[in-house]
Amino acid sequence: MRMQRRAREKSSDKGAITPASAKRSLLRRRVIILFCSLTAALTVISGQLFSLQVFRYSELVRVADGQTSRRVPSVARRGTIYDRNGRELAISVATSSIFARPSQVENPERTSEALSAALQLPAEKILDRLRAGKSFVYIKRAASPEEAEAVERLTLKGIGSDVQSKRFYPKAQQAAHLLGFVGTDDRGLEGLELQYDAYLAGKRQWIMRQQDAKRRTIFREEAGEAQGADLHLTIDEVVQYITERELEAAVTQSGALSGSAIVMDPFSGEILALANYPTFDPNLYTEAAAFARRNRAVVDYYEPGSAFKAIVGAGALEERLVRPDDRINAEGGAIEVGGVTIRDHERFQILTFAEVLAHSSNVGAIKVGQRLGKSHYYDYISGFGFGNLTKIDLPGETPGLIRRPKEWSALSLASLSIGQEISVSPLQMLTAMSAIANGGNLVRPYVAKSIVAADGKVIIENAPKPVRRVISEATARTLATILKGVVTDGTGKAAAVEGFEVAGKTGTSQKIDRTTGRYSRSKVVASFVGFVPVEQPQLAIIVVIDEPTTLRWGGSIAAPTFREIARESLKHLRKSPVVQEPFRLVEGVRHAAFRLN
Repeated sequence: MRMQRRAREKSSDKGAITPASAKRSLLRRRVIILFCSLTAALTVISGQLFSLQVFRYSELVRVADGQTSRRVPSVARRGTIYDRNGRELAISVATSSIFARPSQVENPERTSEALSAALQLPAEKILDRLRAGKSFVYIKRAASPEEAEAVERLTLKGIGSDVQSKRFYPKAQQAAHLLGFVGTDDRGLEGLELQYDAYLAGKRQWIMRQQDAKRRTIFREEAGEAQGADLHLTIDEVVQYITERELEAAVTQSGALSGSAIVMDPFSGEILALANYPTFDPNLYTEAAAFARRNRAVVDYYEPGSAFKAIVGAGALEERLVRPDDRINAEGGAIEVGGVTIRDHERFQILTFAEVLAHSSNVGAIKVGQRLGKSHYYDYISGFGFGNLTKIDLPGETPGLIRRPKEWSALSLASLSIGQEISVSPLQMLTAMSAIANGGNLVRPYVAKSIVAADGKVIIENAPKPVRRVISEATARTLATILKGVVTDGTGKAAAVEGFEVAGKTGTSQKIDRTTGRYSRSKVVASFVGFVPVEQPQLAIIVVIDEPTTLRWGGSIAAPTFREIARESLKHLRKSPVVQEPFRLVEGVRHAAFRLN
């Protein structure tokens, strides 16, 4: 029994776990668990690193670039606009625009107060922009250098500035309707700025800017050349100033609604001046009324009245249906056509054809129109460009209004002979008169002489472009002599320029009363269109005064305005009253000795 007990005790001692062995076993298990955990963690981390560095690499690079880099447009300075003598009419200057990133602004109220003092803007207006819920807003565009510096000194979080280009017109209102203006994005909106925007604006380029966590610039790429091309015009700044000054005086003196005037080289089609009044300052175009910004010389039309008698006269002379000394019975100043009696401003009896135009006889012009007939007259009307665009390089041109002969009434031929039932633009009327002045060729008017790239390369260069011959040179010379009589002996005496022979035609047309649909007895358009000198024309000029309340005749307000513009312009251009050589036409372009500079 004792032996068996000892054996059991010995066996029991052999299977017992001692404290030392238990400790070793626990440590072993912990090591295994730690190893497995580290292995799993390393596996997960390796997987994430592999995913980030391989599968999501491109995506994360884009995100990182978006946080540290910013793609911004370079300042593409618009090209300068010059007059024909190199004087600057429109330039661009560098300005700063203050912007905000509202999500980064820490205290909108304090920030608004600080910006208000620096930028002279209402704090409430700035606060509204900061709370507009946008990621990026402009606080003030085209800020002055002093304002930009003041904002920079404030070091406001979320507020910054960008350098931009601002258009500036150093002559203010001068040539405003020709030049037009640009918007806040530096893109042309009207006038030549719109017509040639693709050249003037240049090609916008983008540059990368590196920034730190506080969005402070730490590196910026250099931008390439982004300057727009320069535009050289046919406009003469001095002639433009003279034209605007005299037009304003005429509109003011006559109490008119508005006025337009154009000066053109009748041989080349170059526009030397184009003016409208009222006018505006393109630097402050948002403050101007739409009526003041309207280029009425090109986009508006009117009934030319008696000035259109030159066209019926041109057709009749060309068709040899009348001669200057042919005698026409003016019927005592009244004629009935289609049941309507049309009267003259005087009781004329017998007039030569030259006197019909000189004294602007309605009866005589109607009889000449009847000789010409519907078909032929319409051919000459359209041949002189009426009812079609002149294709001047300005936006918004109107073709005017003219019906085809099949739509004419029994009264239409008579009405058209005295400049009614047709609407023309001042530019069309001047272009037609230029064809008489230059020997019978219709030319295309234009304003841009050339476009020159920043590197000096000429991109476009305009030249005189005769459209077609409308009358013979002999007819043009005869008609020019007759129109000279309008100034020497007829209704246009006030257009005479001392030392020069002037040819032209007055016009006083009644406007349609929109309430009654009939011709108004009080509202008229007074005009004069002509050229000077007769033998070798240098200038073709038209003056149109809309709704004058005093001096309501073309001969009393438009003719003297023509005289002042012509006299001062010829003086500026240093044109001598002495004719240097006989009139002659060389392929539709003035002889070199008389070419305008």
